[in-house]
Amino acid sequence: MTTREHTAAIVLLLTIALPLSLLAHPQAVSNGQPAAAPERATGDFKISMDVNLVVLGVAVRDHGGGSVSGLGRDCFRVYENGRLQEIKLFEPEDVPVTIGLVVDGSGSMMPKRRETIMAALGFLQYSNPDDEMFVVNFNEKVFLGLPPESPFTNERSRMLTALMRFPPAGRTALYDAIAAGLKQLERGTRQKKILVVFSDGGDNASRASYADVLAAAEQSNVIIYTIGLFDNQDPDRNPRVLKRLAHLTGGEAYLSGEHRDLVGICKRIAHDIRSQYTIGYAPSAADGSYHSIKVTAETPDHKKLSVRTRTGYRTEPHRD
Repeated sequence: MTTREHTAAIVLLLTIALPLSLLAHPQAVSNGQPAAAPERATGDFKISMDVNLVVLGVAVRDHGGGSVSGLGRDCFRVYENGRLQEIKLFEPEDVPVTIGLVVDGSGSMMPKRRETIMAALGFLQYSNPDDEMFVVNFNEKVFLGLPPESPFTNERSRMLTALMRFPPAGRTALYDAIAAGLKQLERGTRQKKILVVFSDGGDNASRASYADVLAAAEQSNVIIYTIGLFDNQDPDRNPRVLKRLAHLTGGEAYLSGEHRDLVGICKRIAHDIRSQYTIGYAPSAADGSYHSIKVTAETPDHKKLSVRTRTGYRTEPHRD
């Protein structure tokens, strides 16, 4: 049996045998560590750009919507504020990345609990085996699913345990959880960093504000994918937040009211991550302003291609 087949078998057994008991008795697994919560709603989430590079995940599609592979550095042009930039980092598709799964564990998620875990497992199954991953669980509090002494893993069974640690209960601190995920990503060793957020988009308990999280996302190299777990009758839904975070960072938003196959969605996200190019260039001066980004791509015979990446970034003002 191969390693992947062995992992799949463990996941299947755990998924069938354990969900109900773990949801009823969270002490069946070790207690998670609470993530540090912000003390104020303003100014606590500034994440500086890499002092050497602005790192972009760049998805390239042909006119039929299919992924385009095999492009070289010379097929791309990167512009910041309309000015052509020198590409200093170029990596082809399917390089290992750092990924955080941010999973809503508030009381409103109870009916969607099993579906959410199955979707997350689908994502793990189709991701690069060398990705380093972590889990952020949240209700009105935020908890990192893995222990402090081992904050990242590529073991699917450990990720499953982290996903199933806490039963849904309480209110929703989505913004605090995303902020914690962005901070945890800073500790990762991979150049490209990803957050995948499972939530209805609502927030009624965070110390951070929506504006704080948008600013933090702008000041990061992180790509955010969002999966909206709601239907049209859900009073807590806020698809606008989920769409905005994804668009700003070059990710994609999937709303379960529009897309019911959550496992299929997670498979698509994993494929999208693995088919992206990683491009880096030297950032502008740290003046606190917003810098727009545009990336273009064409085939070696100069046919234009469709590109998706983040729309820009904001530097943290330089302080003497």
